[in-house]
Amino acid sequence: MSVRRGTNLDRVGGFNDAVVLDAIRRSTRLSRVELAEVTGLSGQAISNITRRLLEAGLLRDAGRQRTSGLGKPRTLLELEPAGQYAVGVHLDPAVVTVVVLDLTGEVIARRSVGTPHADDPDVLIDRIAATIEDVITEAAAPRDRVTGVGIAAPGPIDVERGVVVDPPNLSAWHLVPLRDELRERIGLPVLLDKDVTAAASAEKWAGGGGSFVFFYLGTGVGAGLVIGDEVVRGSSSNVGEIGHVIVDPDGPVCYCGRRGCVGEASQPRYLVQQAMQTGVLAQGIDLDDRGAVDAAFARLCSEAEDGPGLAREIVAVLAERIAKVVEDIANLLDLERVVFGGPHWEQLAPLLGDAVRAALEERFLVRSVHPFEVAGTALGVDVGAIGAASLVLDQTFSPNPSVLLPDRELVGER
Repeated sequence: MSVRRGTNLDRVGGFNDAVVLDAIRRSTRLSRVELAEVTGLSGQAISNITRRLLEAGLLRDAGRQRTSGLGKPRTLLELEPAGQYAVGVHLDPAVVTVVVLDLTGEVIARRSVGTPHADDPDVLIDRIAATIEDVITEAAAPRDRVTGVGIAAPGPIDVERGVVVDPPNLSAWHLVPLRDELRERIGLPVLLDKDVTAAASAEKWAGGGGSFVFFYLGTGVGAGLVIGDEVVRGSSSNVGEIGHVIVDPDGPVCYCGRRGCVGEASQPRYLVQQAMQTGVLAQGIDLDDRGAVDAAFARLCSEAEDGPGLAREIVAVLAERIAKVVEDIANLLDLERVVFGGPHWEQLAPLLGDAVRAALEERFLVRSVHPFEVAGTALGVDVGAIGAASLVLDQTFSPNPSVLLPDRELVGER
């Protein structure tokens, strides 16, 4: 990923601070001379900015860098991990995950709690607020250094109003003002984004730039997009609603009224139902009991991993459905890779990754120009929550060109 360039014109103080922080984050450690080279800022501007960031506790000295010849060793600068913290919340219909990241993006505390089966918004928001307070305490993060809370929620959402609209697997949630309700309870700034967008942002934050699709496998499915190192959000920040792409005209009836939507055909509930019908799993599993379905789904995945048989065939059909969707997205947008993640990815990874890779080998249309990679997230099951927190940190690190507009009263670097 390329480092943004700063500018030596007036009225750009905040922009240049972010340019410097972002350059150091990407390289881990840089000297002031190297910062001037990669950002295009003058030596005087770099001195002013780094002094300010050191005083603010966002940077720290990281030792000396030997130079060739007789030159004086250069002082290296790195991020101060305790300079800022961000909280990330991932709201999934089955589980709520809360993490705290330090300024370098490391997870320093986490906790998961089950989503109440009643789905009552007030009950769940109270539980989220209490969990946030517990995790901040566990992280020993000073309150005045907690920048804010990011929430990754299933779509559709209204980002402008901070509202969760009508998530298909949270039946009681209709136009819930989650952002404002949570802000009232915890007294911290809160931002809301889609779960798949947050996950894609997390992958980008961790160094996985370029052009890729993040395929989310949870209670539902979704796709987050990064193209040319930029997270794609769409006109209303609801990009990635792929759940109603039809992959099997004879498949299960979706709540939308059509058959074979990939979201419905990929749900653990449906796969467990198939396993019962074919005798892979014993009859009597309550398909309306999330805990029972999750346990049965884990057994199905384990049996599929053991070897050929009906369980493996169920997962192979799932892989084909998913590959069809990934194929269409990758060919349409000329992507470099797909990254899989979400609560159910780890259980499916031993089989799904290879099966999808094999299915795509002959169907990626520009494979003679560049390969198409299939990978699992390196961030584990917490990728949604990490992504939500990284969206908060991103406000610190991502230079915003809007500060260059002439109606802003900013202090320029001299």
